[in-house]
Amino acid sequence: MNAAEPIVRVENLTAGYGHDVLLDRVSFTINRGEVFVILGGSGCGKSTLLKHMIGLYQPFSGKVIIDGDDIVSADEATRHAILKKIGVMYQSGALFGSMTLLENVRLPLEEYTDLNDDEMDLIARMKLKLVGLDGFTGHMPAELSGGMQKRAAIARAMALDPMILFLDEPSAGLDPITAADLDELILRLANSLRITFVVVTHELASIYAVASRVIMLDKRAKGIIAEGDPKRLRDESDNPAVRQFFRREAHATA
Repeated sequence: MNAAEPIVRVENLTAGYGHDVLLDRVSFTINRGEVFVILGGSGCGKSTLLKHMIGLYQPFSGKVIIDGDDIVSADEATRHAILKKIGVMYQSGALFGSMTLLENVRLPLEEYTDLNDDEMDLIARMKLKLVGLDGFTGHMPAELSGGMQKRAAIARAMALDPMILFLDEPSAGLDPITAADLDELILRLANSLRITFVVVTHELASIYAVASRVIMLDKRAKGIIAEGDPKRLRDESDNPAVRQFFRREAHATA
């Protein structure tokens, strides 16, 4: 595997809502096999960028090229093929409360494959085992802790063997130990399955633990103000806002 091979290219992406531009001509690449983190302060456009990258919204202009195809301009057939290459874990987990874990993980298989019930059950059980939940296939989401729900959501995101997993604030609402366990799971999956992870977060402990490379968004700049290794940005950046974020420093008061 060529670690420098781009699997995602965002080119001059301008995006927002209504007449408000939140991201202005943003460009970056994500390399195959990376754990790539999108970070920044509240309101900087992290989740907006992710939602445009996975095709939930159309940008004002620009491209999001995933494994060679632009999801922005793709026709229906190409878009369908792109979506099979990605998996998404939303911040809340977004599990269906009326379904067991096994049924939740089966959903993408029912939607996108022609497998029979036994084959879908087998794959769903395998995915749950990868995240350490093989003993909870018959449980309902409400019976699980927050961390277990996040793991189940990752299992569902992996159901179709995606090339890229997008995780939106995976550590949100978790205690530090559970968050550290989830970070460890992300690294293990990235290393063992060679999946590319794109993680949106502002949790510094998780950023330092998992990130191969980061981009930092800024609300005022409407784009990227820093890119690279988070520890180097913390120690070496000449941008005060970047250093302040990575060192978790409060705003100066008069």
